[in-house]
Amino acid sequence: MLRTLRPAISLLLALSLLTGLVYPLVITSIAQIAFPWRANGSLIAVHGTLAGSTLIGQAWSAPGEFWGRPSATAPQPYNGLASGGSNLGPTNPAELSAVEARIEALHAADPGNQAYVPVDLVTASGSGLDPEISLAAAEYQRNRVARARHIAPGQVQNLIDAYARRPFLGIIGEPRVNVLELNLALDGVPVSPVD
Repeated sequence: MLRTLRPAISLLLALSLLTGLVYPLVITSIAQIAFPWRANGSLIAVHGTLAGSTLIGQAWSAPGEFWGRPSATAPQPYNGLASGGSNLGPTNPAELSAVEARIEALHAADPGNQAYVPVDLVTASGSGLDPEISLAAAEYQRNRVARARHIAPGQVQNLIDAYARRPFLGIIGEPRVNVLELNLALDGVPVSPVD
C-alpha cells in the first residue's frame, strides 16, 4: 500500500509547492516589475492621504462632483469585499423602482437637464464596483458640475476630453472616463491620465 501512496503523496506535495508557492511568486514578481502601480491597487494619494483607487468606484453625491455608476454591493456601496451585481432582471419591480429613484435623483440635482439619462448612471455594473462612466454619462453631468463650481461648461468638457479613455486598439471597449481622476482634476489635483 505504501508503494501505491508514495507517488500520490509525492505528486500532491510537488504540485502544491508548484501551484501554491512557485507560480504565485513568479506571477507576483513579474507584476511588481512590469506594472508596479497597477499591481499595488492603482492607489491615488492626495497630499499624503489616500483618495482612492482607480479600480474601485466611490460614492459621489455633491452637485459639483461627477457621480459614478451605482453600486449593488452590500452592506455599503462600493464594498470591495462584496463585489457582485444585484441579480435583478430589467423587469424586476425592485430594479425598476431603484432605476426610477436614481433618475429622480439626477433630475432633482439638475432640474433643467431634459437630456436622456445614460443607462450607466442608473444601473449597477456586474461587479458593483465600476470606477468609470461612459462619456455620455460624463457629458450629461457637465452642466450641473460647471454650475456648482461656477466655471464654464467648456472647461469641464475639456477635462472630460483630457481624461477620456478610448477603446483599446480603437475597437475593443467603449469610450469612458474614470470618475475619481476626473473629480480630482476638477479639484486641481494633478493626476496623470492613464491610457
